[in-house]
Amino acid sequence: MHAESHHLDQSIAGRFKYAIFLTAATLVAELAGGIWTNSLALLSDAAHVFLDLFALLLSLGAIKLSTFPTSDTRTFGWHRAEVFASFINGVTVFVIAGIICYEAFGRMQHPEEVKSLPMMIIAGVGLAMNVFAASALHSHSHDDLNVHSAFLHMIGDAAASIGVIVGGIIMYFSNWYLLDAIISVGIGTVIFWGSWRVIRESVHILLEGVPKGIDVNEVAAAIREVEGVSEVHHVNIWTICSHILALSAHVVVPPSFRGEQGGMLRKIEQALFERFHISHTTLQLESTRCTDDPGAKQFRHRPRAHSHAHGHTHPHRHPHGDSCCGHDHAH
Repeated sequence: MHAESHHLDQSIAGRFKYAIFLTAATLVAELAGGIWTNSLALLSDAAHVFLDLFALLLSLGAIKLSTFPTSDTRTFGWHRAEVFASFINGVTVFVIAGIICYEAFGRMQHPEEVKSLPMMIIAGVGLAMNVFAASALHSHSHDDLNVHSAFLHMIGDAAASIGVIVGGIIMYFSNWYLLDAIISVGIGTVIFWGSWRVIRESVHILLEGVPKGIDVNEVAAAIREVEGVSEVHHVNIWTICSHILALSAHVVVPPSFRGEQGGMLRKIEQALFERFHISHTTLQLESTRCTDDPGAKQFRHRPRAHSHAHGHTHPHRHPHGDSCCGHDHAH
């Protein structure tokens, strides 16, 4: 099973490298072409390509980071680096989109001549490279969420290139150069939305939010379906990186099932993985419920020690503090 997973990762990494090469070539061509033809629309499309190139690099990096071992100081490995890089990318491209829209509104007031024929040719080359890159990822797009996301990025790039080509044709026959600025605003708006989505999702992960598409109550209900589980509480679900979801929970098990706890844990883990793709679990089994508080566990800050001038302080424990009574086993 591990060998099959490793082979799949290698195959996906190879497709990503091919797509990255084509996308990088598209970025260089559209950036240079945009400056040469004085086309803000082409430069805007280059910015859109840059956003997607970074997404491809992150996807490839995620595969590489997954091979890095954990350590005593990084018990979750380097997986979160992917999320942090995604946040930086989103903020950077958000600023770029703002600059594009600012320049576009300036050109709306004072349209500038654009070399429409070279602009069409360069956008056509970009469209062809986007199609080749998308075709390289298509075979794995239904097996891997990361690949599927990258595939949709390539389709979005192709659509933007088509828009630039259509605009170039219209400008070639009509000399209506205001259209270049209008197309730029359209692409800039798409970039704004894409970068904002990246920022929002990465911040949600960094703040330990519940993964998108997962309902805590549904997860708790799935755990309660396992024979022997009488109650579930203190359910916490978060995302380590785009491929790894984690869960911790307290599970109440009657004393009569004491000898079957190992099998119950395996059944719970299997159900969580198959139904919700949660692969990292920490389950604490208890003979009685340790709290009457409903919902998720309320975290509390560690009490601050008073200064030495006020004498030695002793830690105190809240009646519903972080320690739970009656637990039998943790996994």
